[in-house]
Amino acid sequence: MSRYGTFVGTAVAMFIAWSVQAQTANQQAPPSATPSAAPFGVSPVQDEHIFYHLLFDQLEGRFGFNQGNTLRWEATAWAGTDLNRIWLLSEGRYSNNQLDDGIQQLFYGRAITTYFDALVGIRYDLDSLPSRGWGALGIQGLAPQFFKVSAIGYISGEGHLAARLEASYDLLITQRLILQPQLELNFYTKDDPARLVGAGLSELDAGLRLRYEISRQFAPYVGITYLGQYGATANYVSAAGGSTQQVRFTAGLRAWW
Repeated sequence: MSRYGTFVGTAVAMFIAWSVQAQTANQQAPPSATPSAAPFGVSPVQDEHIFYHLLFDQLEGRFGFNQGNTLRWEATAWAGTDLNRIWLLSEGRYSNNQLDDGIQQLFYGRAITTYFDALVGIRYDLDSLPSRGWGALGIQGLAPQFFKVSAIGYISGEGHLAARLEASYDLLITQRLILQPQLELNFYTKDDPARLVGAGLSELDAGLRLRYEISRQFAPYVGITYLGQYGATANYVSAAGGSTQQVRFTAGLRAWW
């Protein structure tokens, strides 16, 4: 036999021996060694799990200079999946034994991109002034650079239109010390004297808050806030004895569960 034939025969014999050895090893392997599409015993995708969250983003006292003091709250709660959620938003101010800016909102939200939800629902103005009901449609989420933003439009049964724009940003000074600038703008298309609201830019609420996260869920803060009313809204507020330009020291608590 030639050297070539000897080489080929040896190679074939080695391949057959390797094949038999591999087959024997697979037959003797325990079931747990068999590859599985779900190595941890559950489906790797849990899109339908129900989550819930409650956040008091603002629970604060605003202390003015000859302007009196105000208790301010802004809270958000939601429940649902990564794709579909029910949102409940509540905010208001209490000062001089009066409750104003009492806005309660209920939305159905659906994720339309990785970072944004579309919202549809209702808004109800409930405070010491006459109540108003609105239909609502908007969007909220994280803009580039992780600015938290929302834009919501409203229509009332009387044909009034309104819009609210909000933005905030968390600037990490350290892992626990966070500076948050915040801005809110409110617009209306018609005057509503009963609620001290005028057409155009009605109100601007801005703040700069420095919080310390004792834990991620519990963070006291201090800051400074500005509340301004403009146009016809300023005229209505002044006639009612209110201040239309308020700069105040703020101390409060941010907490979530």
